[in-house]
Amino acid sequence: MSKVSGAGLFLLLSIFLTSCNDFLDRSPQGQFTEDDNPNALVNGKIYNVYTMMRNFNITAGTPAFAIQSFRSEDAEKGSTSSDGSDVAEMYDDFVYTPTNGLLGAYWSQNYAVIFQCNDILESIEQTEATGKLTEDDRRNRGEAMFFRAYGYFNLVRAFGEVPLITFKVNEASDANLPKVEAEKIYEQIDKDLSGAESTLPRQWSSEFLGRLTWGAARSLHARTFMMRNNWDSLYVAANDVMSSGLYNLNTSYDKIFTDEGENSGGSIFELQCAATAAMPQSDKIGSQFAEVQGVRGADQWDLGWGWNMATKNLYDAYEPGDPRRDATLLYFRKSDSDPITPENTNTPYGESPVSQAMGYAFNKKAYTDPALRREFTNKGFWVNIRLIRYADVVLMAAEAANELGKTGEANADLEMVRARARGNNPNILPKVESMDQNVLRNAIRHERRVELGMEFDRFYDLVRWGIAEEVLHAAGKVNYQPKNALLPLPQTEIDKSKGVLVQNPDY
Repeated sequence: MSKVSGAGLFLLLSIFLTSCNDFLDRSPQGQFTEDDNPNALVNGKIYNVYTMMRNFNITAGTPAFAIQSFRSEDAEKGSTSSDGSDVAEMYDDFVYTPTNGLLGAYWSQNYAVIFQCNDILESIEQTEATGKLTEDDRRNRGEAMFFRAYGYFNLVRAFGEVPLITFKVNEASDANLPKVEAEKIYEQIDKDLSGAESTLPRQWSSEFLGRLTWGAARSLHARTFMMRNNWDSLYVAANDVMSSGLYNLNTSYDKIFTDEGENSGGSIFELQCAATAAMPQSDKIGSQFAEVQGVRGADQWDLGWGWNMATKNLYDAYEPGDPRRDATLLYFRKSDSDPITPENTNTPYGESPVSQAMGYAFNKKAYTDPALRREFTNKGFWVNIRLIRYADVVLMAAEAANELGKTGEANADLEMVRARARGNNPNILPKVESMDQNVLRNAIRHERRVELGMEFDRFYDLVRWGIAEEVLHAAGKVNYQPKNALLPLPQTEIDKSKGVLVQNPDY
C-alpha cells in the first residue's frame, strides 16, 4: 500500500513543476498563468510551495546539508573522498569560495519559494480589495507568510545581509536589489510570522494532513528569536506552544523517525512525502532526503549516496546508555571486512582508515523501511522530512527560562526531554538536579546536541552561543574563523547583478 493514501488529497494536488534555479532569471509563476481561475490559481500555487519545499536544494539535498549540517563538528560530507571533494573542502574545512555551486542552488531555491509566496500574497490582496476574501484565502495567506519567513530565515542565517523582496517579481530586473541589514530581514520575518500565527488554524482536518498550523508558525518564530538570543520573546513563544496542549513527547525516540512515527504528537511540522507504484522515486510527491543520506553500499544495502555522515565526535557525545545514539547513528559493521547484512545493523565500525575516511556513521534518521524498499525502491522517496519537533520547542523554552534566571522552570523543561529519552530505564540519563545557571546552561546545550543530533541546527547553535571557534578547533576543524559564520554570496548572483549586490566582508 502506498503512502499516498495516508497523505490524502493534499499530496496529490502537490504535483506541480517549478521553474529554473537562477535567482535573477526566474519566472515565479511556474506553470500557472494569470488567465486561470483566480481561486484555483492561488490554491495551486500554495500546493506548489509545499512541493518546492521538498526540493533538493532547500531541504532534501546536498546544498541544504552542506550549509546546515557539514559545518558543525557532528557531521561531515561523507561518501568517498573523491565524491564531492570540493564540497568537503569548503564546508567541512571552511575553505570558502564564492564560486561554489551549492551556494547558488541554496540561494536560488529559497528565493524561488519567496517569489512564489509574494505572488500568492499579491493575489490575495487583490481579492481582499474586492471584499470577497474567503476563509481559504486567509489560510493561504498564513501559509505564504510562513514559507516566506522560512526562506528568509534560511538566507539570513546563512548569508547575513541579503536582498529583501516582498513584491511580485514580473521581470528579472525587478529582483536586482541591494542587500539590506540583517535586522531588516528579521523585521520582515517577525511581521510574516505574526501574520501567519493570526490566520493559520490550530489543526486541519485529516484530508489536509501536513499543512501548516498556528503551532508551526509560533514554533518557527521561537526559533528565530533563539537565533537572535532574544530570551524574552523566545520564552513567551515557546511556552505558548507548550501550553496549547496540541503536542506531546509520547512517541518513543526510536519510533520518531520511522514510518510509524510520522505525524506523531511530537511533530509540529513535517513535509509529507510519498511513493506510488507508478512514481516510486519522484521528487514531485516525495523527496531525495533519504537517498542523499542513505547507506552507500551494494545490492540490498545500496540505499543512497552516503552523504551527511555523523562523526565519532557526535558518537562520543552521548551519555552511557542513551538510546538516542542508536536511533540517530547507523554504524552497520564491526569492521570493514565484515559482510554488509541486516543482521549487522547498528554494530559499530572499527577504527580502520577506510571507515574514518567515510566518517563514522550514516544518519539513521534518514533510514528506510526494508518492506517499503522491496515495494518501491531502495532510495526512500517516501520518507517525511521533520522540520520542527516539539522536543526542540521544549528545549528552547528551557534555554530561555535559564537565561532569564528561571532555573526551576528550565530544569523541569530539560527533565521532560530526558525523561522521554530515558523511557522505562531508571539506570540511564539521570535527572539533572542542579539549579545553578551555568550547570543548567551546559546541560541544556548538551541536550540540544543529542536530542537533535543530525537535524541541521548544530552549527547555528555554536554560532549563536559564541563558541563556534573553540568547539570546531577542538574537533579538528581548525580552519574555522569568525568570518565563516556567514557564507560568501554566490558569485553568480553578484555577476548577474552588475554591481548591485556586494560581496560579504573578507571574501
